[in-house]
Amino acid sequence: MPSPRPVPPPSWLPTLLSSWHPTPLPTSLALLLCLMGTLTACDGPAKAGHAGVAAANTADSTVSPRGTAGTAGTAAAAGAGANAAAAAGEAAAAGTAAAAATAGAPGATGAAGPAAAIAVKLGRDRHLLVGLGTYSTVETMRQQGIRPDIIDTYLTGVGKGSWIDYVQPAGAYITKTAQEARDIGAIPLYTLYGMAQNGDGNVTGILSRTFMRAYWAQARLMFQLLGQLDAPVLVNLEPDFWGYVYNYAPAHDPAQLGAVVSSEPECRTLPDLAPSVAPCLLAMARQYAPKALVGMPPALWGRPPGSVAAYMRAMGAAQADFVVAQTSDRDAGCAEVAAPPPECAGRTGPFYWNDLGGGALSFRQSQQDYAEYARLLGGNPTLLWWQTPLGVPSTTPGGTLQHFRDNHVDYMLQHTAEYAAIHTLGMVFSGGAAAQTSISTDGGQFARLWKAYQAGGGTPLQ
Repeated sequence: MPSPRPVPPPSWLPTLLSSWHPTPLPTSLALLLCLMGTLTACDGPAKAGHAGVAAANTADSTVSPRGTAGTAGTAAAAGAGANAAAAAGEAAAAGTAAAAATAGAPGATGAAGPAAAIAVKLGRDRHLLVGLGTYSTVETMRQQGIRPDIIDTYLTGVGKGSWIDYVQPAGAYITKTAQEARDIGAIPLYTLYGMAQNGDGNVTGILSRTFMRAYWAQARLMFQLLGQLDAPVLVNLEPDFWGYVYNYAPAHDPAQLGAVVSSEPECRTLPDLAPSVAPCLLAMARQYAPKALVGMPPALWGRPPGSVAAYMRAMGAAQADFVVAQTSDRDAGCAEVAAPPPECAGRTGPFYWNDLGGGALSFRQSQQDYAEYARLLGGNPTLLWWQTPLGVPSTTPGGTLQHFRDNHVDYMLQHTAEYAAIHTLGMVFSGGAAAQTSISTDGGQFARLWKAYQAGGGTPLQ
């Protein structure tokens, strides 16, 4: 089972803010601040414009864990309609790619496979994208001559102290980090990680009207701010949460687990059940941020890909624009030392991946598992590999803080054709916690391999 995700430290923000002037935020921000208790007055246009959200605050603080009776048919109908919309969106993406080829737009050569079509929607040529994330700063990227295609940013927590408070005015963290990514030529990727607010693995918040009112208000604000960017952006929805719902739901059946969903105006027709959470998030994305491409991360966790695909299909994952794939969010050596740091403690080995093929910790087995999952899911099969560790290979197990051994970067950036063959859009590398290797501590490994990949012209997408 995974360890808790990191809360990215925003210590670099004050310096960046000194020369930045934010644009006005959506009117829904006032409602969000009201729900969080940071405004003394909650009247005005924002409250009036979101009366439906406020109406969700009923006398009952939770919904039944079993959900609302008689809503299974509604869920199926909603899912069918959403799947049809997703299929139409994929067809539109392919049409966009074909038009781009005719007009001589970026990526105008080669076949328009699903990953290539998404690259065109992102304004990129049709070559496999390489990105960076948490704990690798833009300043260090510039110093090392790295210009990533993607920069991943966590949006962590719900309520006071969450991502909406990282930069003032509330929520401007998105506007700021998006501009920072664009300045270096990267596409912003936002990882929404709010469901872990009540503790890693605790999904009972979806039953609480109080918690979910704040959650939906922040999700809505996120998509509204992304829409204001008026540019392509990637979104990764709630890593680990979907796996924890599977573990918590009665008989592993999410249709037997309630969730506060229909209180939101964008999701009135959805039943108050766990499988409605993702469709509601996607409905907000389509309404407020039409240029955002949204992915969902399955939690394979040793289960057969076909079984996980069936479960994630029931959760609405086939409606997403791509699949978020994961290998490990920690350097292998972090768990190999005699006294692992807390973020690596309690894990069972082996940890160091096999680059020769075969076995559970094989790069090729991982490729096969995710390709099978994506195929059986039935949505867009495009993969985006996310939060992949940055450690340096070594024959000696273990290592030291921020210098633990690992071989993901070494293998993946030198075998990009293998990943492109299974419809990979890109790879995003970052340590899953502060003790992991970053581009500041890897001895220049990532910069060297990234530059070699770029010098070779990149790997065509499929």
